[in-house]
Amino acid sequence: MPLCPKRKMTKSINYANLVVTVLSCRLTKPSREKQKENKYMLDRGFTSPQTTPRSMSSKAEIGLLGSLPVMNDELKCIKILLLQRNLANAVREKIDEAIAEKLDMETLCSSGKSFHIADFGCSTGPNTFIAMQNILESVERKYKSQCPTSQIPEFQAFFNDQASNDFNTLFTTLPLDRQYFVAGVPGSFHGRLFPDSSLHFAYSSTALHWLSKVPEELLDKNSPSFNKGRIYYSNTLDKVVDAYSSQFAKDMEIFLDARAKELVAGGMLVMTMPSQPNGIPCCQTGMGMMIDYLESCFLDMVNEGIISEAKVDSFNLPMYSATLEEMKELIQRNGSFNVEKMELTTANGESNPQSYSSYSGRILQMHLRAGIEEIISKHFGTEIIDDFFDRYAMKAEEFSRRPQSSERKGALLFVVLKRK
Repeated sequence: MPLCPKRKMTKSINYANLVVTVLSCRLTKPSREKQKENKYMLDRGFTSPQTTPRSMSSKAEIGLLGSLPVMNDELKCIKILLLQRNLANAVREKIDEAIAEKLDMETLCSSGKSFHIADFGCSTGPNTFIAMQNILESVERKYKSQCPTSQIPEFQAFFNDQASNDFNTLFTTLPLDRQYFVAGVPGSFHGRLFPDSSLHFAYSSTALHWLSKVPEELLDKNSPSFNKGRIYYSNTLDKVVDAYSSQFAKDMEIFLDARAKELVAGGMLVMTMPSQPNGIPCCQTGMGMMIDYLESCFLDMVNEGIISEAKVDSFNLPMYSATLEEMKELIQRNGSFNVEKMELTTANGESNPQSYSSYSGRILQMHLRAGIEEIISKHFGTEIIDDFFDRYAMKAEEFSRRPQSSERKGALLFVVLKRK
């Protein structure tokens, strides 16, 4: 069934842009589905399918989510959007608090009439602009309270991601009523992207767990760290875990050094990323369990002769969830920042969160596919993609039925740094 009856769509869907496509659709919902879908939306905080969530206050959220259609595949896209929004909402109040208490607007704006904010690893989709609008509103409130007689500075927002990111889609979904200037900055955040002392606020949300590359020793058959038959560091050798950890440390050192040069004195760096609590094996975290299912799909396809064992042996996901202690050590080693706040939080910022396990296997499949399809298709070929993710959706149903308590062992790391 096509995503929108009035549109022609090929079988190959760009899952990274699926929610953006939904935002442009206007459909009449079948009456037989109305009661079921209304209940879903009410459970998630919507007062009706055509109004905004009760918990939303941001103008950006109201503008982007206020009239989302809620029909069949479109409903799935809303679920994905809400799943992603949960991650942003988990730290929204924490960011607002950090800006209100720690950001000195009088000092930062004394040397110019503009305030520069950069989002590192912005990706594509409406949640990018929701996060930016939330930050800008917090900064504006702080400026009005600290400098009530001064004119509010102009805001310049920079959106950074890899050059392969779909910046065209990103910018065609810009909020029409935005009160800031926009620029795209393509390139890896594992290196310099801006001139010295040119940024006042830097932000990165669930992007820094991506490594700049797969550790080379994982692919070397003669290395004790050779990760044969595995695609991640869950349920594998300690040497494999060490290789991932070492690569993350190298990448983070480069990231922190670059941001230290780009931020003005007193500027703020806020980071959120998946984290692994101390003493909890990766295989018991939400991320670890989801990737274990991915791995089992590959092994099934090897056993069926669809892909070769060598292909799996030469593939590892370039992701690492650091512990709080690892991050603390790396920041101290860099020496350019004061740690204003560093803590673990849940995906919803609550003690009893709605976890990934409350979503169906198909929703989890679409959510994960948006992030890793390109990596998998580049290595294994596009011809296996649909079959692979269909298999994953079925396996993920088991994950969706797990008790939420198992997922609470996963966490988000929230970090607020201030440039010395």
